[in-house]
Amino acid sequence: MTTPTAPTARLLHHQVDGPLSGPPLVLGPSLGTALSVWDAQSAGLARDHRVVRWDLPGHGGTPAALLPAGGGVAELGRQVLRLADALGIERFAYAGISLGGAVGAWLAVHHPDRVTSLALVCSSARFGEPESWRERAALVRTEGIGPVAGTAAGRWFTADFAAGPAARAVLTGLHDVDPHAYASLCDALAAYDLRGELAGITAPTLVVAGRDDPATPVAHARELADTIPGSTLVELPGASHLANVERPAPVTAALRSHFTAGAMTATDDASRHGAGLAVRRTVLGDAHVDRAIARTTPFTAVFQDFITRYAWGEVWTRPGLDHRTRRCLTLTALVALGHHEELAMHLRAALVSGDLTPEDVQEVLLQAAVYCGVPAANAAFAAADRILTEISHSAEEK
Repeated sequence: MTTPTAPTARLLHHQVDGPLSGPPLVLGPSLGTALSVWDAQSAGLARDHRVVRWDLPGHGGTPAALLPAGGGVAELGRQVLRLADALGIERFAYAGISLGGAVGAWLAVHHPDRVTSLALVCSSARFGEPESWRERAALVRTEGIGPVAGTAAGRWFTADFAAGPAARAVLTGLHDVDPHAYASLCDALAAYDLRGELAGITAPTLVVAGRDDPATPVAHARELADTIPGSTLVELPGASHLANVERPAPVTAALRSHFTAGAMTATDDASRHGAGLAVRRTVLGDAHVDRAIARTTPFTAVFQDFITRYAWGEVWTRPGLDHRTRRCLTLTALVALGHHEELAMHLRAALVSGDLTPEDVQEVLLQAAVYCGVPAANAAFAAADRILTEISHSAEEK
């Protein structure tokens, strides 16, 4: 279910996707982008959540006047709370990119009773020196959005990705942003510094970083993860500042895993089954899971329920390890035990999802060769090579 809303003088423009009965998940955008920046994640997240995406003032459908003079990240946080209240949402999970992440961190610090789980994507507790943001604000106020739009590709994407259609679609939207609102939000970023309050965040937190991000370098993400108690860090190679646009599959998988675990109650079998089925689909793909369910017989149903609740609903949903790490461990175990059919299944799923690159698989199998034996790794390399050829041929046919 998708419910777009018209802008009002009181509320942030927003869009609601997913079942109304699902646990609420609020998604915040980065400076210069609209709620469409989450398009690659919204469908996957909306399978299990009531997803609410919102626009910054002067962006998308939100009027610039919704941010009062001098309004900062705290005011944006209060606007998000007003939106949640209007939608009848008391408590919600939250994910935000860059400035949108800063809003989520502020909410988690100052309104911990409202935030059930948090994800910070390419964000920071302090976005560099304040003077650079004030200079950008002054530039936009005098020359408009053009100079900033002209250099955005280098800040948001890696060079190869910036030339593609997905990047161009996001970059084009920057020209529609209200320059005065953009400048005011630059001032908000200049004033933002949450470093001294991060340790007070109690919501389970996922931090996602792009290793090629010049706007919020990976050191910023590591500071967040090192300071927020019990948080999990996922670093994505080949991703810049808008990592969810450039590497949509692994970001979606990380978010689904994190928020599914947060919504699950440890004593509820139905919740474990539902959470396990969602993670199983994320890791192995919908097509594989649908085939497995279709083949289920009255005799095998008890086993399917068991692995869904136990393997996927209790272990794969735990926040201690991200999906990428769990995939590597699983591949190693399957190599060691010679479970070739399961190995092929997990290799294909990891490569198709983008969680692991061919180079990642190569490193895992070399490690396995040392500790599991050369014959076992030899068979694994042959399987991986066959699967990579199949994936390549399938892509060419499309």
